[in-house]
Amino acid sequence: MNPTYDFTGQVALVTGAASGMGLTTARAFAEAGASVVLADLDSDAAERAAKDLTTAGHQALGVGCDVADEAQAAAMVERAVATFGRLDMAFNNAGIQAPPTDAADEPAEEFDHVNAVNLRGIWTCQKHELRQMRAQGSGAIVNCSSLGGLVGLPERTAYHASKHGVIGLTKSAALEYAPRGVRINAVCPGTIDTPMVATMLEGQAEAMAEIMKQQPIGRLGTAEEIAAAVLWLCSPAASFVIGIALPVDGGFTAH
Repeated sequence: MNPTYDFTGQVALVTGAASGMGLTTARAFAEAGASVVLADLDSDAAERAAKDLTTAGHQALGVGCDVADEAQAAAMVERAVATFGRLDMAFNNAGIQAPPTDAADEPAEEFDHVNAVNLRGIWTCQKHELRQMRAQGSGAIVNCSSLGGLVGLPERTAYHASKHGVIGLTKSAALEYAPRGVRINAVCPGTIDTPMVATMLEGQAEAMAEIMKQQPIGRLGTAEEIAAAVLWLCSPAASFVIGIALPVDGGFTAH
């Protein structure tokens, strides 16, 4: 049984919130009493997800946002604050995968695209979330890295570079903002049963079979297990936890 939290009166923002870990975490925030902003590149899907939450009696807003575009990230935070009055928690989750590629053959365009979303996207969101939280003197941010932020794997240089970068920006900002009442941490999911991983399982069966051999727990993780870690990091239970990169990976990085 997961712990329960009371986030009544607080506002949470989740990017990549139309499916997978983002949607599950947004629902968990809402069920804990928070007003939730669900942001996604697919604005229609974000609005549908928000409508489902409002129909269930929660306070929710769906917005479209390309996190790689700083103007859109700024507008997303501005709309969240204009709608709900403040911003207390953020899960910067939006990210993309890259096809496995020999490091000598990886196109520059692929590297730029992956890093634009996975690294610059978290930088832009965190930047504008911090502007609001700095003014409030409080807040908690969780950035989504990956087991790929902690280890290397063959044929995944661009993706792992982006996820290692997330940990660096998380730690630096965490040190800067801890004295100002804002806690910043990263979560590092392992191989989680999400639509993105389902696509990888279909298209990269051999690579995924090798990854599964290294799963000490013997199964994929669930989006609910990531949501539980994010809510804990945002809660008073983690009040002394600052600047960590928390593996939630079934033991993968313990090798």
